[in-house]
Amino acid sequence: MASRLVLALDETDPARALDIAKEVSPFVSKIKINYPLVLSAGLDIVTEISKFSKVICDFKVADIPNTNRLITEAVFSAGATGIIAHAFPGPESLKAIRAVDPSKEMYVVITMSHPKGGDFFKIEEFCSLALEVGATGVVAPATRPEDVAKVKNLIGDLEIISPGVGAQGGDPKETIKAGADFIIVGRGIYQADNPALAAEKYMSDMNIDD
Repeated sequence: MASRLVLALDETDPARALDIAKEVSPFVSKIKINYPLVLSAGLDIVTEISKFSKVICDFKVADIPNTNRLITEAVFSAGATGIIAHAFPGPESLKAIRAVDPSKEMYVVITMSHPKGGDFFKIEEFCSLALEVGATGVVAPATRPEDVAKVKNLIGDLEIISPGVGAQGGDPKETIKAGADFIIVGRGIYQADNPALAAEKYMSDMNIDD
């Protein structure tokens, strides 16, 4: 069975990050990299990790179209297969990302996983925008499965990737039942004594019996 697990690799030690990426690669579908690691190691870390797994750059891009384009070009040139962007700058900013390479993945943040993380997000409008710009999928939080279910009803066949499992308390099975396609886990894996074992357990635990 294909893995529905995405590792959020927020480790800041480049050598450890590479070791973890290699160890967990049999158990994850993708590895999500955020600013902490890239700021510590440089964009080349994307190239190195992409040797073991597909890489999504979670830069939550949120700027004018030209700046979004420049960021996206750099990310894809480094070997990333996907990028995460905010919806609130509007359709032209998202279209600038999509136009760089339509074969790559673009995920749009609909709402966030931390406490009160959804208070300022317009879920219906952002879902409509994701459809309008041809996004691959959206980001909706495992910490609020009700939001995942709402988003699922609004975005149809687009993918849902859901952060907030593990340290933030989200339940992977409930989130998948609500409509998520992939579950994102960070600290519960990369801070574990045995990241590969932790990843394997998360992967198997989220399988739902029909």
